[in-house]
Amino acid sequence: MGTGMITEDATGREASASPGSATPEPAGVWRELIGQDRAVATLRRAVSGEPHAMSHAWLFTGPPGSGRSNAARAFAAALQCQRGGCGQCADCRSALSGAHPDVTLVRTEQLSIGVEEVRELVRRAAMRPTLGRYQVIVIEDADRVTERGADAMLKSIEEPAPRTVWILCTPTPDDVVATIRSRCRLLNLQTPSEAAIAELLQTRDEVEPALAGYAARVAQGHIGRALLLARDESARKRRARVLQVPMQLNGLGACLSAAAELVGTCAEEAATATAAMDVQERSALEEALGFGTRGARPRQAQAAIKELEDQQRARAKRLQRDAIDRALTELTGFYRDVLSIQTGSGAALVNADLEPQIAVLARKSGPEATLRRIDTLLACRVALEGNVAPLLAVEAALIGLVET
Repeated sequence: MGTGMITEDATGREASASPGSATPEPAGVWRELIGQDRAVATLRRAVSGEPHAMSHAWLFTGPPGSGRSNAARAFAAALQCQRGGCGQCADCRSALSGAHPDVTLVRTEQLSIGVEEVRELVRRAAMRPTLGRYQVIVIEDADRVTERGADAMLKSIEEPAPRTVWILCTPTPDDVVATIRSRCRLLNLQTPSEAAIAELLQTRDEVEPALAGYAARVAQGHIGRALLLARDESARKRRARVLQVPMQLNGLGACLSAAAELVGTCAEEAATATAAMDVQERSALEEALGFGTRGARPRQAQAAIKELEDQQRARAKRLQRDAIDRALTELTGFYRDVLSIQTGSGAALVNADLEPQIAVLARKSGPEATLRRIDTLLACRVALEGNVAPLLAVEAALIGLVET
C-alpha cells in the first residue's frame, strides 16, 4: 500500500539544514530550480537512498511559475543517473528532454486527461525498467486528470510495481482527489524571488540586466512568464495594452468594447500559437491514413479527422482561456499597486513604470473599493475555470470594475 502523505516543503520542515550550515548551490539537473534549496535537498536525499526519504508516489505543488514541472523532470533524471543527477550523462540528458525509454512525461494541451490516457500510463507503470533504474511516470498537469482517470490511477499508486515512481504536479494539494493525495509524499515549492529570477535570466538566457530586472518584477514569481516577457517584444506590448484597460473604463460601452478586444486578442494569440502545430498534425494524420496515395480514403478516416479537429479546438480553447487568465492576473497586480498607494504600505509597485496613472486611480476611490475590484477579477478567473463563456465572464468582470 502507499505511504501516508508526508509534507516536505520549501520552508524548511523536514528538509531543514542543521543550524549554521550553508545550503549547497544547486548543480547538475537541479541548477535551474532557483529558490528551491530546501526542496532540492529533500529530493537529493531521496535519490541518495537515505532511509525513509524515498517514496513510490510524489505530489509536487506550488504556485504557477514556481518550477513544478522542472523539478519533476530533474527528479526523474536524477533517479536514472548513476551519479544522482550530474546533468551531463546520457541518462540525465535523455530524461530531461523526454527521450528516456523509462521516463514518461505527460503534459496535456487539452482541457483534461481522460481515463484512456491514464490507463495507458498505468500499463507503462506496471512494466519493468528497460535501461534505467526506475520506471518514472511524470504527469505535469495532474489537476486535469478526470475523476474516472483518477479512479484508474489509484490502484497503481496503491500497489505500485517495485521500481516504479509516480510524480504528479498540481498547483495545490486539493487539486487531486483525496484518495490519491493521501498516498503521495507532498513536496511544496515556493515562489522564487525577483532577484533570483533576474539572475537566472541573465546567466542562463543572456538577457541584459535592465530587461531581466523588469521581466522578473512584472512576472510576479512566474519564471516562464518572465522568460517570455524578456524574449518577446510582442508579449510586452500585449501586456502594456492590458494595463491600459483600467484607464479606459468610463462606461458600459467602454467595458463591452474592452472585453471584446481582450477576448479577441487572446483568441488570436491562441490561434497563432497552434496554427503550425495544427497543420503538422493534420498532415501526419492524413499520411498515416493513406491520403494522397492513389486517392485512397480508408474507412473511418473522416471520424479520425473529426476527432483530431475536436482535439485541436479544445487545445485552442484552453490556450485562449490561459491567455485571458494571464490578462486578469496582470490587472489584479495593477489593482494591488493601487491598493498599495491607497494604504501607504510602502511596498514596491509591480508596475512602477505606471505609477503616475496608478496614483490617479488611487485618489478616485478608497481601499475597500479596490479590494472589491480585486475580488471581481479573482471571481472571473474562477468562472473561467468553471467553463463560463469567456466573453460573458470578462464583460461581467469589467462592468464590475466600473460599478464597484
